[in-house]
Amino acid sequence: MKIHGFYKLTLLDYPEHIACSIFTGGCNFRCPFCHNASLVTHIDTAMQLNEEEILRVLSTRAGILEGVCITGGEPTLQPDLKEFIAKVKALGYLIKLDTNGSNPKLLKELIDDNYIDYVAMDIKNSREKYEKTIGISNFDLSPIMESIHIIINSGIEHEFRTTVVKELHTLEDFKDIAAMVSGCSHYYLQSFVDSGDLIQAGMTGYSKQEMKTLLEKVRMLIPNVEGRGIE
Repeated sequence: MKIHGFYKLTLLDYPEHIACSIFTGGCNFRCPFCHNASLVTHIDTAMQLNEEEILRVLSTRAGILEGVCITGGEPTLQPDLKEFIAKVKALGYLIKLDTNGSNPKLLKELIDDNYIDYVAMDIKNSREKYEKTIGISNFDLSPIMESIHIIINSGIEHEFRTTVVKELHTLEDFKDIAAMVSGCSHYYLQSFVDSGDLIQAGMTGYSKQEMKTLLEKVRMLIPNVEGRGIE
């Protein structure tokens, strides 16, 4: 599997679990605000990490760490994702998958075959503004809607989240997003922060006070919404 990042400890990426995070290279979206451009538009193949070495580290930390978060990039682009997960599961780890929802067929397979224990899907924007937000013209939204349906009805722990960018998101967009994720377990608004590794310059975040105000207004649409990076 094409692995381009490995954080050996995270207390944030997998809710309520001590975990590590594995970053896969490559993505089929070009979100202008993406904070991991180095995993999307200019991947350095020389920086690819050795899968066997990562598995060796995981084997030594079994019993200390509880879970492994597989993120990206877009992990479902990896043809051997399922095989890699099987190796990690064999070590006794819980698996959290981060996805953009563009591969519902594989997502359903992973859920149905008990390969993943938690799934987090990014909801980029309202349906009307999805193309602009992911940087892809003439994008077919049906896989996104199918993935949302699969996750909500999966019975496994899940969340949906939207990274809020001033140039892309308004309260009106969240009225449509509320309809998209109706019935979900958890929905989060995440503050956009410029990582310095963006796909497109000129993206800015709302202030913390603006985000708090937005959060309260969105809560009227999605009662179980919470904020990240807003405190």
